[in-house]
Amino acid sequence: MEPVSSFYIKSSPEQFDAIVVGSGITGGWAAKELTERGLTTLMVERGRPVEHGIDYIGENKDPWTMPNRGRVDATVADEQYPVQKQCYAFDEHTKQFFNNDRDMPYSTPAGRPFSWIRGNQLGGKSLMWARQSYRWSDLDFGANLKDGHGTDWPIRYADLAPWYSHVERFVGISGSKEGLAVLPDGEFLPPFEFNTVEAALKKKFDAMYAPARMIIGRTANLNKASDEHLAQGRAPCQARSQCHRGCSFGAYFSTQSSTLPAALKTGRLRIATNAIVHSVIYDAKTNRATGVRVIDAETMETREFHAKVVILCASTLASTAILLNSTSSAFPTGLANSSGVLGHYLMDHLWAAGASGRVEGFENDYYRGRRPTAPYIPRFRNVIDQHPSFLRGYALAGGAARDGWQSAAWKPGFGKDFKAMLRKPGPWHFSLGGQGEMLPRFENMVSLHPTRKDKWGIPLLHIDITHGENDRKMREDMADTAANILEDLGVKDVKKRMLTEAEYPPGLAIHEVGTARMGRDPKTSVLNGFNQAHDVPNLFVTDGSSLASCAWQNPSLTFMALTARACAYAVDQLKAGKI
Repeated sequence: MEPVSSFYIKSSPEQFDAIVVGSGITGGWAAKELTERGLTTLMVERGRPVEHGIDYIGENKDPWTMPNRGRVDATVADEQYPVQKQCYAFDEHTKQFFNNDRDMPYSTPAGRPFSWIRGNQLGGKSLMWARQSYRWSDLDFGANLKDGHGTDWPIRYADLAPWYSHVERFVGISGSKEGLAVLPDGEFLPPFEFNTVEAALKKKFDAMYAPARMIIGRTANLNKASDEHLAQGRAPCQARSQCHRGCSFGAYFSTQSSTLPAALKTGRLRIATNAIVHSVIYDAKTNRATGVRVIDAETMETREFHAKVVILCASTLASTAILLNSTSSAFPTGLANSSGVLGHYLMDHLWAAGASGRVEGFENDYYRGRRPTAPYIPRFRNVIDQHPSFLRGYALAGGAARDGWQSAAWKPGFGKDFKAMLRKPGPWHFSLGGQGEMLPRFENMVSLHPTRKDKWGIPLLHIDITHGENDRKMREDMADTAANILEDLGVKDVKKRMLTEAEYPPGLAIHEVGTARMGRDPKTSVLNGFNQAHDVPNLFVTDGSSLASCAWQNPSLTFMALTARACAYAVDQLKAGKI
Protein backbone atom coordinates (compact mmCIF):
# COMPACT_ATOMS: atom_id res chain seq x y z
CA MET A 1 0.00 0.00 0.00
CA GLU A 2 1.17 3.55 -0.70
CA PRO A 3 2.32 5.67 2.26
CA VAL A 4 -0.45 7.62 3.97
CA SER A 5 1.11 10.94 2.92
CA SER A 6 0.41 10.18 -0.74
CA PHE A 7 -3.33 10.43 -0.01
CA TYR A 8 -3.14 13.97 1.42
CA ILE A 9 -4.59 16.88 -0.54
CA LYS A 10 -4.82 20.63 0.04
CA SER A 11 -7.64 21.35 -2.38
CA SER A 12 -9.62 19.59 -5.09
CA PRO A 13 -12.11 20.59 -7.79
CA GLU A 14 -13.54 17.07 -7.61
CA GLN A 15 -17.01 16.41 -6.32
CA PHE A 16 -16.52 13.53 -3.91
CA ASP A 17 -19.24 11.03 -3.19
CA ALA A 18 -18.86 11.77 0.52
CA ILE A 19 -17.10 14.15 2.89
CA VAL A 20 -16.34 12.96 6.42
CA VAL A 21 -15.55 15.74 8.88
CA GLY A 22 -13.28 14.42 11.63
CA SER A 23 -10.88 11.51 11.87
CA GLY A 24 -11.38 10.15 15.38
CA ILE A 25 -13.24 6.99 16.33
CA THR A 26 -16.34 7.81 14.29
CA GLY A 27 -14.56 9.57 11.43
CA GLY A 28 -12.27 6.61 10.93
CA TRP A 29 -15.22 4.23 10.86
CA ALA A 30 -17.13 6.42 8.43
CA ALA A 31 -14.15 6.54 6.06
CA LYS A 32 -13.73 2.76 6.22
CA GLU A 33 -17.40 1.96 5.64
CA LEU A 34 -17.95 4.47 2.86
CA THR A 35 -14.84 3.60 0.87
CA GLU A 36 -15.34 -0.15 1.24
CA ARG A 37 -18.87 0.34 -0.08
CA GLY A 38 -17.56 2.08 -3.19
CA LEU A 39 -17.71 5.81 -2.41
CA THR A 40 -14.90 8.23 -3.17
CA THR A 41 -14.44 9.94 0.17
CA LEU A 42 -12.64 12.96 1.56
CA MET A 43 -11.70 12.99 5.26
CA VAL A 44 -11.35 16.54 6.57
CA GLU A 45 -9.36 16.95 9.80
CA ARG A 46 -8.69 20.29 11.49
CA GLY A 47 -5.45 19.08 13.10
CA ARG A 48 -2.05 17.94 11.91
CA PRO A 49 -1.12 14.61 10.32
CA VAL A 50 -0.03 11.80 12.64
CA GLU A 51 1.67 8.76 11.10
CA HIS A 52 1.19 5.40 12.82
CA GLY A 53 4.27 4.53 14.87
CA ILE A 54 6.43 7.31 13.46
CA ASP A 55 4.76 10.16 15.35
CA TYR A 56 4.29 8.40 18.71
CA ILE A 57 7.16 10.43 20.13
CA GLY A 58 6.53 9.49 23.77
CA GLU A 59 6.32 5.75 23.17
CA ASN A 60 8.89 3.51 24.92
CA LYS A 61 10.46 6.45 26.76
CA ASP A 62 10.95 5.98 30.49
CA PRO A 63 10.19 9.02 32.65
CA TRP A 64 13.82 9.44 33.68
CA THR A 65 14.81 9.87 30.02
CA MET A 66 12.41 12.81 29.57
CA PRO A 67 13.45 16.44 30.18
CA ASN A 68 10.93 16.85 33.02
CA ARG A 69 10.78 13.23 34.17
CA GLY A 70 7.45 12.69 32.44
CA ARG A 71 5.73 15.74 33.90
CA VAL A 72 4.81 18.74 31.77
CA ASP A 73 6.62 21.90 32.82
CA ALA A 74 4.28 23.66 35.27
CA THR A 75 4.49 27.03 33.53
CA VAL A 76 3.74 25.50 30.13
CA ALA A 77 0.86 23.47 31.57
CA ASP A 78 -0.67 26.46 33.33
CA GLU A 79 -0.33 28.88 30.42
CA GLN A 80 -1.03 26.64 27.44
CA TYR A 81 -2.95 23.63 28.78
CA PRO A 82 -4.98 24.79 31.82
CA VAL A 83 -7.93 22.56 30.84
CA GLN A 84 -6.13 19.67 29.18
CA LYS A 85 -3.76 19.19 32.14
CA GLN A 86 -6.77 17.98 34.17
CA CYS A 87 -6.97 14.84 32.03
CA TYR A 88 -5.51 11.67 33.53
CA ALA A 89 -3.72 10.91 30.23
CA PHE A 90 -1.95 14.27 29.93
CA ASP A 91 1.79 14.20 30.63
CA GLU A 92 5.11 14.84 28.94
CA HIS A 93 4.75 11.69 26.82
CA THR A 94 1.33 12.63 25.45
CA LYS A 95 1.18 16.44 25.47
CA GLN A 96 1.43 16.60 21.67
CA PHE A 97 -1.95 14.83 21.37
CA PHE A 98 -3.85 17.50 23.35
CA ASN A 99 -5.14 20.87 22.19
CA ASN A 100 -3.40 24.05 23.20
CA ASP A 101 -6.09 25.82 25.26
CA ARG A 102 -4.50 29.23 24.72
CA ASP A 103 -4.89 28.91 20.94
CA MET A 104 -8.29 27.17 21.01
CA PRO A 105 -10.41 28.71 23.77
CA TYR A 106 -14.12 28.36 24.50
CA SER A 107 -16.37 30.09 27.01
CA THR A 108 -18.47 29.07 30.02
CA PRO A 109 -20.71 31.05 32.40
CA ALA A 110 -19.09 32.33 35.57
CA GLY A 111 -19.17 29.68 38.25
CA ARG A 112 -20.23 26.88 35.88
CA PRO A 113 -17.02 25.33 34.51
CA PHE A 114 -16.81 22.67 31.81
CA SER A 115 -13.56 20.90 30.99
CA TRP A 116 -13.48 20.21 27.26
CA ILE A 117 -10.73 17.66 26.62
CA ARG A 118 -9.72 17.80 22.96
CA GLY A 119 -7.19 16.25 20.62
CA ASN A 120 -7.14 17.77 17.16
CA GLN A 121 -4.92 15.66 14.98
CA LEU A 122 -5.37 12.85 12.51
CA GLY A 123 -6.86 10.09 14.64
CA GLY A 124 -8.31 12.54 17.16
CA LYS A 125 -8.87 11.15 20.64
CA SER A 126 -8.80 7.57 19.32
CA LEU A 127 -5.08 7.84 20.06
CA MET A 128 -5.56 8.35 23.79
CA TRP A 129 -9.01 7.02 24.69
CA ALA A 130 -9.58 4.68 27.64
CA ARG A 131 -10.78 1.83 25.35
CA GLN A 132 -13.59 0.53 27.57
CA SER A 133 -16.17 -0.93 25.17
CA TYR A 134 -19.70 -1.91 26.17
CA ARG A 135 -22.96 -2.53 24.38
CA TRP A 136 -26.07 -0.74 25.50
CA SER A 137 -29.31 -2.65 26.10
CA ASP A 138 -33.02 -1.97 25.72
CA LEU A 139 -32.95 -0.73 29.32
CA ASP A 140 -30.88 2.18 27.98
CA PHE A 141 -32.62 2.77 24.66
CA GLY A 142 -36.03 2.67 26.36
CA ALA A 143 -35.22 4.82 29.40
CA ASN A 144 -36.35 8.16 27.98
CA LEU A 145 -39.74 6.79 27.01
CA LYS A 146 -40.16 5.01 30.35
CA ASP A 147 -39.50 7.92 32.69
CA GLY A 148 -40.27 10.87 30.41
CA HIS A 149 -36.87 12.56 30.51
CA GLY A 150 -35.61 13.32 27.01
CA THR A 151 -37.09 12.19 23.72
CA ASP A 152 -37.75 8.55 22.87
CA TRP A 153 -34.92 6.89 21.01
CA PRO A 154 -36.01 5.98 17.46
CA ILE A 155 -34.06 2.72 17.70
CA ARG A 156 -33.80 -0.19 20.09
CA TYR A 157 -31.09 -2.75 20.84
CA ALA A 158 -32.22 -5.10 18.05
CA ASP A 159 -31.56 -2.34 15.50
CA LEU A 160 -27.97 -1.94 16.64
CA ALA A 161 -27.05 -5.49 17.70
CA PRO A 162 -25.72 -6.66 14.29
CA TRP A 163 -23.72 -3.46 13.97
CA TYR A 164 -22.21 -3.95 17.41
CA SER A 165 -21.06 -7.37 16.19
CA HIS A 166 -19.72 -5.91 12.95
CA VAL A 167 -17.68 -3.34 14.86
CA GLU A 168 -16.48 -5.68 17.63
CA ARG A 169 -15.04 -8.24 15.23
CA PHE A 170 -12.99 -5.60 13.43
CA VAL A 171 -11.94 -3.60 16.49
CA GLY A 172 -11.09 -6.54 18.73
CA ILE A 173 -12.79 -6.42 22.14
CA SER A 174 -11.35 -8.52 24.94
CA GLY A 175 -14.03 -9.61 27.39
CA SER A 176 -16.02 -12.40 28.99
CA LYS A 177 -19.51 -13.62 28.14
CA GLU A 178 -21.70 -13.18 31.21
CA GLY A 179 -25.30 -13.56 30.04
CA LEU A 180 -26.37 -10.29 31.68
CA ALA A 181 -29.48 -8.64 30.22
CA VAL A 182 -28.31 -5.25 31.45
CA LEU A 183 -25.00 -5.58 29.56
CA PRO A 184 -25.38 -7.72 26.40
CA ASP A 185 -22.54 -10.01 25.42
CA GLY A 186 -20.63 -9.41 22.22
CA GLU A 187 -18.03 -10.84 19.85
CA PHE A 188 -15.15 -11.18 22.28
CA LEU A 189 -11.49 -12.09 22.28
CA PRO A 190 -10.29 -13.86 25.45
CA PRO A 191 -10.64 -11.64 28.55
CA PHE A 192 -7.81 -10.26 30.62
CA GLU A 193 -7.46 -11.90 34.04
CA PHE A 194 -8.17 -10.76 37.57
CA ASN A 195 -5.22 -10.60 39.94
CA THR A 196 -5.31 -12.75 43.07
CA VAL A 197 -6.97 -10.19 45.34
CA GLU A 198 -9.55 -9.23 42.72
CA ALA A 199 -10.42 -12.89 42.11
CA ALA A 200 -10.98 -13.40 45.84
CA LEU A 201 -13.15 -10.30 46.19
CA LYS A 202 -15.08 -11.14 43.01
CA LYS A 203 -16.01 -14.52 44.50
CA LYS A 204 -17.32 -12.80 47.63
CA PHE A 205 -19.15 -10.10 45.70
CA ASP A 206 -20.89 -12.46 43.28
CA ALA A 207 -22.13 -14.57 46.19
CA MET A 208 -23.29 -11.62 48.31
CA TYR A 209 -24.80 -9.36 45.64
CA ALA A 210 -26.33 -11.73 43.08
CA PRO A 211 -27.69 -11.15 40.47
CA ALA A 212 -25.15 -8.29 40.29
CA ARG A 213 -21.73 -9.50 39.21
CA MET A 214 -18.13 -8.33 39.09
CA ILE A 215 -16.57 -8.88 35.67
CA ILE A 216 -13.34 -7.87 33.98
CA GLY A 217 -13.68 -4.69 31.96
CA ARG A 218 -14.30 -5.15 28.23
CA THR A 219 -11.56 -3.32 26.39
CA ALA A 220 -10.45 -2.60 22.83
CA ASN A 221 -7.04 -4.14 23.45
CA LEU A 222 -6.04 -7.33 21.68
CA ASN A 223 -5.45 -9.86 24.43
CA LYS A 224 -5.11 -12.32 21.55
CA ALA A 225 -4.98 -11.11 17.95
CA SER A 226 -7.27 -12.86 15.48
CA ASP A 227 -6.29 -13.53 11.88
CA GLU A 228 -8.29 -10.44 10.90
CA HIS A 229 -6.30 -8.29 13.31
CA LEU A 230 -2.98 -9.74 12.19
CA ALA A 231 -4.01 -8.91 8.62
CA GLN A 232 -4.49 -5.31 9.76
CA GLY A 233 -0.86 -5.32 10.88
CA ARG A 234 -1.79 -5.41 14.56
CA ALA A 235 -0.22 -7.48 17.35
CA PRO A 236 -1.31 -8.59 20.85
CA CYS A 237 -1.19 -6.22 23.80
CA GLN A 238 2.19 -6.12 25.55
CA ALA A 239 0.72 -4.85 28.87
CA ARG A 240 3.00 -1.82 28.88
CA SER A 241 0.38 0.72 30.05
CA GLN A 242 1.52 3.16 27.37
CA CYS A 243 -1.72 3.22 25.37
CA HIS A 244 -2.18 6.98 25.55
CA ARG A 245 1.21 7.53 23.92
CA GLY A 246 0.20 5.66 20.77
CA CYS A 247 0.99 1.99 20.16
CA SER A 248 3.24 0.88 17.31
CA PHE A 249 2.03 -2.67 17.89
CA GLY A 250 -1.50 -1.58 17.04
CA ALA A 251 -2.56 -3.57 20.08
CA TYR A 252 -5.33 -1.16 20.94
CA PHE A 253 -7.86 0.14 18.47
CA SER A 254 -7.29 3.57 16.96
CA THR A 255 -7.95 5.20 13.63
CA GLN A 256 -4.26 4.89 12.73
CA SER A 257 -3.97 1.21 13.64
CA SER A 258 -7.20 -0.04 12.13
CA THR A 259 -9.85 1.90 10.20
CA LEU A 260 -7.59 4.34 8.35
CA PRO A 261 -5.41 1.61 6.78
CA ALA A 262 -8.58 -0.23 5.74
CA ALA A 263 -9.97 2.90 4.07
CA LEU A 264 -6.68 3.74 2.37
CA LYS A 265 -6.41 0.21 1.04
CA THR A 266 -9.45 0.83 -1.15
CA GLY A 267 -7.74 3.70 -2.98
CA ARG A 268 -10.91 5.79 -2.61
CA LEU A 269 -9.89 7.96 0.34
CA ARG A 270 -8.26 11.38 0.31
CA ILE A 271 -7.32 13.31 3.45
CA ALA A 272 -7.20 17.07 4.09
CA THR A 273 -5.44 17.91 7.36
CA ASN A 274 -5.01 21.32 9.00
CA ALA A 275 -8.40 22.08 7.46
CA ILE A 276 -10.77 23.74 9.94
CA VAL A 277 -14.38 23.36 8.89
CA HIS A 278 -16.09 26.71 9.15
CA SER A 279 -19.55 25.56 8.03
CA VAL A 280 -21.51 23.18 5.85
CA ILE A 281 -22.50 24.57 2.44
CA TYR A 282 -26.25 24.37 1.90
CA ASP A 283 -28.25 24.74 -1.32
CA ALA A 284 -31.79 25.90 -0.50
CA LYS A 285 -33.04 25.14 -4.03
CA THR A 286 -32.29 21.43 -3.72
CA ASN A 287 -32.45 21.28 0.09
CA ARG A 288 -29.10 19.53 0.11
CA ALA A 289 -25.71 19.98 1.71
CA THR A 290 -23.19 20.39 -1.10
CA GLY A 291 -19.90 20.43 0.80
CA VAL A 292 -17.93 22.24 3.48
CA ARG A 293 -16.10 25.56 3.79
CA VAL A 294 -12.69 25.25 5.41
CA ILE A 295 -9.99 27.54 6.71
CA ASP A 296 -6.37 26.44 6.44
CA ALA A 297 -5.09 26.24 10.03
CA GLU A 298 -1.65 27.45 9.00
CA THR A 299 -2.18 29.94 6.14
CA MET A 300 -5.71 31.18 7.01
CA GLU A 301 -6.70 30.62 3.38
CA THR A 302 -10.30 29.64 2.74
CA ARG A 303 -11.50 27.03 0.29
CA GLU A 304 -14.36 24.65 -0.35
CA PHE A 305 -14.76 20.93 -0.82
CA HIS A 306 -17.85 19.46 -2.45
CA ALA A 307 -19.63 16.11 -2.15
CA LYS A 308 -22.97 14.38 -2.58
CA VAL A 309 -23.15 13.38 1.10
CA VAL A 310 -21.76 15.15 4.18
CA ILE A 311 -21.14 13.20 7.39
CA LEU A 312 -20.15 15.08 10.55
CA CYS A 313 -17.91 13.10 12.91
CA ALA A 314 -15.95 15.98 14.42
CA SER A 315 -16.91 15.07 18.04
CA THR A 316 -20.00 15.93 20.02
CA LEU A 317 -19.39 19.63 20.56
CA ALA A 318 -17.37 20.32 17.42
CA SER A 319 -20.02 18.90 15.07
CA THR A 320 -22.73 20.92 16.78
CA ALA A 321 -20.58 24.06 16.57
CA ILE A 322 -20.27 23.53 12.80
CA LEU A 323 -24.04 23.16 12.44
CA LEU A 324 -24.70 26.24 14.58
CA ASN A 325 -22.30 28.23 12.40
CA SER A 326 -23.94 27.00 9.18
CA THR A 327 -26.68 29.59 8.97
CA SER A 328 -28.83 30.68 6.04
CA SER A 329 -32.22 32.26 5.42
CA ALA A 330 -33.70 28.76 5.54
CA PHE A 331 -31.90 27.89 8.79
CA PRO A 332 -31.10 31.12 10.65
CA THR A 333 -30.30 29.34 13.95
CA GLY A 334 -28.15 26.58 12.49
CA LEU A 335 -28.35 24.01 9.72
CA ALA A 336 -31.06 21.35 10.18
CA ASN A 337 -32.40 23.17 13.25
CA SER A 338 -36.08 23.60 12.42
CA SER A 339 -36.79 21.85 15.74
CA GLY A 340 -34.87 24.42 17.77
CA VAL A 341 -33.18 21.72 19.87
CA LEU A 342 -29.76 21.92 18.21
CA GLY A 343 -27.22 22.61 20.95
CA HIS A 344 -29.51 21.47 23.77
CA TYR A 345 -29.54 18.35 25.98
CA LEU A 346 -25.80 18.19 26.57
CA MET A 347 -24.77 15.34 28.89
CA ASP A 348 -21.60 13.88 30.39
CA HIS A 349 -21.17 10.94 32.71
CA LEU A 350 -21.25 11.42 36.47
CA TRP A 351 -17.88 10.52 38.01
CA ALA A 352 -15.52 11.25 40.89
CA ALA A 353 -17.51 9.41 43.55
CA GLY A 354 -16.44 6.14 45.15
CA ALA A 355 -14.40 4.58 47.93
CA SER A 356 -11.14 2.76 48.60
CA GLY A 357 -9.49 0.81 51.38
CA ARG A 358 -6.78 -1.62 52.45
CA VAL A 359 -6.89 -5.39 51.88
CA GLU A 360 -5.20 -7.53 54.48
CA GLY A 361 -3.24 -10.65 53.61
CA PHE A 362 -2.00 -11.77 50.19
CA GLU A 363 1.52 -10.59 51.08
CA ASN A 364 3.03 -13.34 48.93
CA ASP A 365 0.97 -12.43 45.86
CA TYR A 366 1.76 -9.93 43.14
CA TYR A 367 0.83 -9.40 39.50
CA ARG A 368 2.61 -9.27 36.19
CA GLY A 369 2.60 -6.51 33.60
CA ARG A 370 0.27 -3.55 33.38
CA ARG A 371 -3.13 -4.88 32.40
CA PRO A 372 -5.06 -2.38 30.24
CA THR A 373 -8.41 -2.86 32.00
CA ALA A 374 -9.87 -3.42 35.46
CA PRO A 375 -12.73 -5.07 37.39
CA TYR A 376 -16.17 -3.71 36.52
CA ILE A 377 -19.55 -4.02 38.23
CA PRO A 378 -22.33 -3.43 35.66
CA ARG A 379 -25.37 -1.40 36.60
CA PHE A 380 -27.59 -2.82 39.34
CA ARG A 381 -29.45 0.30 40.51
CA ASN A 382 -32.99 0.71 39.13
CA VAL A 383 -32.82 -2.51 37.15
CA ILE A 384 -35.36 -4.50 39.20
CA ASP A 385 -36.40 -2.21 42.05
CA GLN A 386 -36.65 1.58 41.82
CA HIS A 387 -34.41 3.61 44.13
CA PRO A 388 -36.50 6.22 46.00
CA SER A 389 -34.10 9.12 45.40
CA PHE A 390 -33.07 9.02 41.74
CA LEU A 391 -33.72 7.62 38.25
CA ARG A 392 -31.38 5.64 35.95
CA GLY A 393 -28.21 3.95 37.16
CA TYR A 394 -24.45 3.60 37.24
CA ALA A 395 -21.56 1.14 37.04
CA LEU A 396 -18.65 0.75 39.45
CA ALA A 397 -15.08 0.10 38.34
CA GLY A 398 -11.79 -0.16 40.17
CA GLY A 399 -9.41 -2.86 41.17
CA ALA A 400 -6.67 -4.06 43.46
CA ALA A 401 -2.99 -3.11 43.44
CA ARG A 402 -0.04 -2.99 45.81
CA ASP A 403 1.96 0.03 46.78
CA GLY A 404 5.27 -0.36 45.02
CA TRP A 405 8.59 1.30 44.40
CA GLN A 406 6.92 4.21 42.57
CA SER A 407 5.40 5.50 45.82
CA ALA A 408 8.34 4.51 48.02
CA ALA A 409 10.78 6.29 45.72
CA TRP A 410 9.43 9.66 46.80
CA LYS A 411 10.20 8.98 50.46
CA PRO A 412 13.39 10.41 51.97
CA GLY A 413 16.42 8.18 52.46
CA PHE A 414 19.44 6.52 50.82
CA GLY A 415 21.72 3.56 51.27
CA LYS A 416 21.12 -0.12 51.94
CA ASP A 417 17.89 0.21 53.94
CA PHE A 418 16.38 2.58 51.37
CA LYS A 419 17.18 0.18 48.52
CA ALA A 420 15.67 -2.71 50.46
CA MET A 421 12.47 -0.69 50.98
CA LEU A 422 12.20 -0.12 47.22
CA ARG A 423 12.34 -3.86 46.58
CA LYS A 424 9.51 -4.70 48.97
CA PRO A 425 5.93 -4.15 47.79
CA GLY A 426 3.61 -2.32 50.14
CA PRO A 427 0.07 -3.30 51.22
CA TRP A 428 -2.79 -4.15 48.87
CA HIS A 429 -5.54 -1.61 48.21
CA PHE A 430 -8.90 -1.97 46.49
CA SER A 431 -10.98 0.86 45.08
CA LEU A 432 -14.33 1.35 43.37
CA GLY A 433 -15.53 4.45 41.52
CA GLY A 434 -18.84 5.16 39.85
CA GLN A 435 -19.85 6.15 36.35
CA GLY A 436 -23.46 7.22 36.14
CA GLU A 437 -26.11 8.43 33.74
CA MET A 438 -26.87 12.13 33.58
CA LEU A 439 -30.45 12.96 32.71
CA PRO A 440 -31.04 14.88 29.43
CA ARG A 441 -32.10 18.44 30.27
CA PHE A 442 -32.92 21.22 27.80
CA GLU A 443 -31.08 23.88 29.81
CA ASN A 444 -27.76 22.02 29.51
CA MET A 445 -26.63 23.42 26.20
CA VAL A 446 -24.03 24.91 23.89
CA SER A 447 -24.33 28.01 21.71
CA LEU A 448 -22.09 30.33 19.71
CA HIS A 449 -20.69 33.27 21.65
CA PRO A 450 -22.25 36.50 20.33
CA THR A 451 -18.99 38.49 20.18
CA ARG A 452 -15.90 36.37 20.86
CA LYS A 453 -14.13 34.55 18.03
CA ASP A 454 -11.07 32.32 17.70
CA LYS A 455 -8.00 33.25 15.72
CA TRP A 456 -9.60 31.84 12.55
CA GLY A 457 -12.59 34.14 12.93
CA ILE A 458 -15.04 31.44 14.01
CA PRO A 459 -17.33 32.18 16.98
CA LEU A 460 -16.29 30.52 20.22
CA LEU A 461 -18.47 27.76 21.55
CA HIS A 462 -20.23 28.73 24.77
CA ILE A 463 -20.87 25.72 27.03
CA ASP A 464 -23.43 25.90 29.83
CA ILE A 465 -24.04 22.73 31.85
CA THR A 466 -24.66 21.87 35.49
CA HIS A 467 -25.63 18.78 37.43
CA GLY A 468 -29.28 18.45 38.40
CA GLU A 469 -30.77 17.12 41.61
CA ASN A 470 -31.08 13.60 40.17
CA ASP A 471 -27.41 13.70 39.23
CA ARG A 472 -26.37 14.79 42.71
CA LYS A 473 -28.43 12.08 44.40
CA MET A 474 -26.91 9.45 42.14
CA ARG A 475 -23.35 10.56 42.90
CA GLU A 476 -24.06 10.38 46.63
CA ASP A 477 -25.32 6.84 46.20
CA MET A 478 -22.22 5.92 44.19
CA ALA A 479 -19.95 6.87 47.07
CA ASP A 480 -22.15 5.33 49.75
CA THR A 481 -22.64 2.07 47.85
CA ALA A 482 -18.97 1.74 46.94
CA ALA A 483 -18.04 2.13 50.62
CA ASN A 484 -20.71 -0.36 51.74
CA ILE A 485 -19.54 -2.93 49.19
CA LEU A 486 -15.92 -2.63 50.28
CA GLU A 487 -16.84 -3.02 53.93
CA ASP A 488 -19.00 -6.06 53.14
CA LEU A 489 -16.04 -7.57 51.28
CA GLY A 490 -13.81 -7.17 54.34
CA VAL A 491 -11.74 -4.24 53.06
CA LYS A 492 -10.23 -2.22 55.93
CA ASP A 493 -9.90 1.53 56.55
CA VAL A 494 -12.53 2.33 53.92
CA LYS A 495 -12.66 5.97 52.88
CA LYS A 496 -15.37 7.54 50.74
CA ARG A 497 -14.48 10.05 48.05
CA MET A 498 -16.83 12.45 46.31
CA LEU A 499 -15.38 15.54 44.66
CA THR A 500 -17.50 18.63 44.19
CA GLU A 501 -18.57 19.89 40.79
CA ALA A 502 -15.99 22.66 41.12
CA GLU A 503 -13.25 20.08 41.77
CA TYR A 504 -14.40 17.74 39.03
CA PRO A 505 -16.53 19.70 36.55
CA PRO A 506 -18.63 18.21 33.75
CA GLY A 507 -16.48 17.29 30.77
CA LEU A 508 -13.77 15.45 32.67
CA ALA A 509 -15.50 12.12 32.13
CA ILE A 510 -14.71 12.88 28.46
CA HIS A 511 -18.01 11.26 27.47
CA GLU A 512 -19.96 14.37 26.43
CA VAL A 513 -22.94 13.50 24.23
CA GLY A 514 -26.16 15.06 22.96
CA THR A 515 -26.78 18.51 21.38
CA ALA A 516 -27.90 17.16 17.94
CA ARG A 517 -30.04 14.32 19.19
CA MET A 518 -31.90 11.71 17.19
CA GLY A 519 -35.60 11.14 17.70
CA ARG A 520 -38.84 10.06 16.12
CA ASP A 521 -40.37 13.52 15.78
CA PRO A 522 -38.70 16.17 13.54
CA LYS A 523 -40.26 18.83 15.77
CA THR A 524 -38.24 17.71 18.80
CA SER A 525 -35.07 16.21 17.34
CA VAL A 526 -32.37 16.94 14.76
CA LEU A 527 -31.75 13.43 13.40
CA ASN A 528 -33.76 10.32 12.60
CA GLY A 529 -32.94 6.75 13.57
CA PHE A 530 -30.25 6.48 10.88
CA ASN A 531 -28.39 9.61 12.08
CA GLN A 532 -29.81 11.46 9.06
CA ALA A 533 -30.92 15.08 9.49
CA HIS A 534 -34.70 15.37 9.39
CA ASP A 535 -34.39 18.66 7.49
CA VAL A 536 -31.51 17.93 5.06
CA PRO A 537 -31.57 14.35 3.74
CA ASN A 538 -27.93 14.09 2.62
CA LEU A 539 -26.55 15.36 5.94
CA PHE A 540 -25.62 12.83 8.63
CA VAL A 541 -24.19 13.28 12.14
CA THR A 542 -22.84 10.08 13.70
CA ASP A 543 -20.69 11.09 16.66
CA GLY A 544 -21.80 11.58 20.26
CA SER A 545 -23.90 14.63 19.46
CA SER A 546 -26.52 12.27 18.01
CA LEU A 547 -27.29 10.51 21.30
CA ALA A 548 -30.68 11.05 22.94
CA SER A 549 -29.39 9.89 26.35
CA CYS A 550 -26.00 8.95 27.74
CA ALA A 551 -26.76 5.61 29.45
CA TRP A 552 -24.24 4.48 32.08
CA GLN A 553 -21.78 2.61 29.87
CA ASN A 554 -18.83 4.10 28.01
CA PRO A 555 -20.26 5.36 24.72
CA SER A 556 -17.50 4.77 22.15
CA LEU A 557 -18.63 1.33 20.99
CA THR A 558 -22.12 2.73 20.42
CA PHE A 559 -20.64 5.66 18.45
CA MET A 560 -18.89 3.18 16.17
CA ALA A 561 -21.93 0.94 15.68
CA LEU A 562 -24.17 3.93 14.92
CA THR A 563 -21.62 5.24 12.42
CA ALA A 564 -21.29 1.93 10.57
CA ARG A 565 -25.07 1.57 10.39
CA ALA A 566 -25.61 5.15 9.23
CA CYS A 567 -22.95 4.87 6.52
CA ALA A 568 -24.46 1.68 5.13
CA TYR A 569 -27.84 3.43 5.00
CA ALA A 570 -26.36 6.56 3.39
CA VAL A 571 -24.70 4.52 0.64
CA ASP A 572 -27.92 2.65 -0.09
CA GLN A 573 -29.88 5.90 -0.19
CA LEU A 574 -27.33 7.54 -2.47
CA LYS A 575 -27.22 4.63 -4.89
CA ALA A 576 -31.03 4.56 -4.96
CA GLY A 577 -31.09 8.26 -5.87
CA LYS A 578 -33.02 9.20 -2.74
CA ILE A 579 -30.48 11.67 -1.41
